[in-house]
Amino acid sequence: MASVRVPAFLPSTGGFHFDNRFPRGPVMTIDLGVARIPIGNAANGLCGGMVFAVNDYFLAGLLPPADTTPPAGGTPLFSYLVRRLIDSYQLPAGPATYLALMNPLLPDGDARLGPVTVHGRASRMINREWPAIRAELDAGRLCPLGLVMVTSANPADLGQNHQVLAYGYDLQGTALRLAVYDPNRAGDDTVTIALDLRHPDQPTSVTMTPDASVAGLTCFFRVEYQPPSLPLP
Repeated sequence: MASVRVPAFLPSTGGFHFDNRFPRGPVMTIDLGVARIPIGNAANGLCGGMVFAVNDYFLAGLLPPADTTPPAGGTPLFSYLVRRLIDSYQLPAGPATYLALMNPLLPDGDARLGPVTVHGRASRMINREWPAIRAELDAGRLCPLGLVMVTSANPADLGQNHQVLAYGYDLQGTALRLAVYDPNRAGDDTVTIALDLRHPDQPTSVTMTPDASVAGLTCFFRVEYQPPSLPLP
């Protein structure tokens, strides 16, 4: 059995101490001079920003703020989370990746279309994403993950997806369990994502436990972390 953890990181200490539950309100506002235009809705969550910010604090050798309630709109921490949320989108590639993996026409396992093999979600996770995730964790680096939580061709459903931060794994044979910080579960060191790597060509069940914050996980992928361009708040 291989068991790896990024040294000195646990969600209960290195993660934010508040859940990803923000009151309704614009994520950001664009000032046009004659009018201010609200963009987005914080109530949909800032998970990607929280994941990137936690990584920022960890790499800086700092702990996140001790706040146990989400920061209010307009505060330095809220603004920082929004900036990191936008960074986590990795425009335009990020939404395109979610849309491709959400697509109802993409099979869970491999499928044959005449002489062509279409590789499904299982192949993407097992053959492509897992080796990249493992390389990050083996090197002692936290690894953001994009979680595909919905099967839909509607771009409006992008907000139903989620982001978490992997900080370790246990691998016994082909049974993989990823240890993750989930912004929806502040202080919880027990959140894991599990799957079997045995058959990348076949539909593969992915489970997240405790399964109280998200449901419908069908696929995950590595999100490339970008260091912050602005100082921590």
